[in-house]
Amino acid sequence: MLSKSQARAFFLGGTGVFSLAFLGLTYDSHKQVPKQTNEDKLTEQVIRGKKIWEKNNCMGCHTLFGEGAYYAPELTKVVERRGKDWMRLFLKDPQAMFPGERKMTDYDFSDEQIEDVIAFFEWCGNVDLNGFPAKPPLGRVAAPIVTTGKSDVPQPELFKTICIACHSVGGVGGIVGPALDQVGTRIEREPMKDWIRDPQKIKPGTPMPQIPMTPEQLDEIVDYLQGLSNNQ
Repeated sequence: MLSKSQARAFFLGGTGVFSLAFLGLTYDSHKQVPKQTNEDKLTEQVIRGKKIWEKNNCMGCHTLFGEGAYYAPELTKVVERRGKDWMRLFLKDPQAMFPGERKMTDYDFSDEQIEDVIAFFEWCGNVDLNGFPAKPPLGRVAAPIVTTGKSDVPQPELFKTICIACHSVGGVGGIVGPALDQVGTRIEREPMKDWIRDPQKIKPGTPMPQIPMTPEQLDEIVDYLQGLSNNQ
């Protein structure tokens, strides 16, 4: 049993030690902030994007750094996950990207505002959060099994930045839409062009969005997909 004086000394000593440890860890955490948050990359554009995020109460549906609502996707790594080109299209018209499905409000952002929001998300994605958010484990389990992913035609840039978010080739890409490794054996060239050009016209209500593209970009994508069928 400790005497009263010993208990008092033990309490005061322990309090002092843990207080010093707490202050030391707090000081060290503050020293790490500039490096871990990329403070030097906190540009005016990033700040404008953050103000747009706050003004429109995006956290009422989404989470960022794990904080917010869980109605809509977590957005800390959205630039890494989706890519800037996909985000530009989505923010311009959320409903067009997922007809009849997405509930996100169209805020009628200007092109400049969209770039500001993307810059903000890019900065958020580069913050060192010690592994948060973890990459979903189901992506590896649910990845489509394919036999080939080779084409004689190089993969178009538009396919890399937009189409791959939903579709996969050679086991690489999204799992929202079907794998496209053998699509050229199922759909001939002209029907494929008609489908990509305006999916809603061919099949009203389809989740496939109409992606703005030039005739040259459309030909590049069709050439690539048809080239996949030549390597079966």
